[in-house]
Amino acid sequence: MLITTYVTPVDLFYKRNHGPIPIVDDIERYSVSVRGLIENPKMLSMKDIWDLPKYDVTATLQCAGNRRTAMSKVRTVKGVGWDIAAIGNGLLSPSSKIKLFAPFTVWGGAKLADVLELVGIPKFTSTTQSGGKHVEFEENGGPYKASIPLSQASNPEADVLLAYEMNGECAICSLEDINVIKHGKGQVLLPVFASMDGPGLLCKIYQLAHFYFCVQITVSGYAAAGGGRGVERVDISVDGGKTWVEASRYQKPGIPYVSDDENNDKWAWVLFEAKVDAPHSTEIVAKAVDTAANVQPESVEEIWNLRGVLNTSWHKVQVRVGHSAM
Repeated sequence: MLITTYVTPVDLFYKRNHGPIPIVDDIERYSVSVRGLIENPKMLSMKDIWDLPKYDVTATLQCAGNRRTAMSKVRTVKGVGWDIAAIGNGLLSPSSKIKLFAPFTVWGGAKLADVLELVGIPKFTSTTQSGGKHVEFEENGGPYKASIPLSQASNPEADVLLAYEMNGECAICSLEDINVIKHGKGQVLLPVFASMDGPGLLCKIYQLAHFYFCVQITVSGYAAAGGGRGVERVDISVDGGKTWVEASRYQKPGIPYVSDDENNDKWAWVLFEAKVDAPHSTEIVAKAVDTAANVQPESVEEIWNLRGVLNTSWHKVQVRVGHSAM
């Protein structure tokens, strides 16, 4: 079960790659280009990156298409049919030199701010002399790209890593280019009226909560908030949303979770559990609220999009509770 451990085991971690998986025979010769709107573009070797200080961060990774199958039940969407397990929590940790850039259970690397400094971009830079304001990442062999603001990438206090260590094993995808650009890029969400041939608009939605069943009267699962925000509350309903019970939350077993505690793993999921009385067939619902008071939308219909991404609606499961004749 995905939530039996706080850190997701390698064999349970989802794997997603948008291009061919590169075969790297000699990791010492592997390099990453840093280019774009900068004065000093370079090819950085793994030795260049290994020589930088190492840091560890605990973070949850999730495919944007997690829970896409729920959107497909409303109307057909385009993309891999993920259910609720295209997500995993990894501990980024300095250990031995491994390979490339991708999600696994234990991993570590250099801060991106230190990497950018190798090509002449000072810490806390928001705009380069050539007008670059965002840092774009492109995977090896594929057209998939994403970006973050340069002000975040060059901030040494931010938890932005160029990860290369993952539990002593190879990664499943790689980073080929770091490109400093003028405008940010990311996935585009299409509106509810979009068709397979039509354009769409960009929108943003927030956190999510999903759950699994351990026994008939125990509801447990994970909740994750974006932007490093804490999970303020997780509520469970056993009557389709008419009444609610607040679930207990934790990251470390036996230690209650407090959303504004500075010792929390702010980029990681929060596990939850609630004891409920479900005496008959019913619909069980989970929803969460973050520390910025963002709430999940009740219905998947109102956030449907053609790509089937960012489904953060209430998670609902129909259950049938039976009784033993013994």
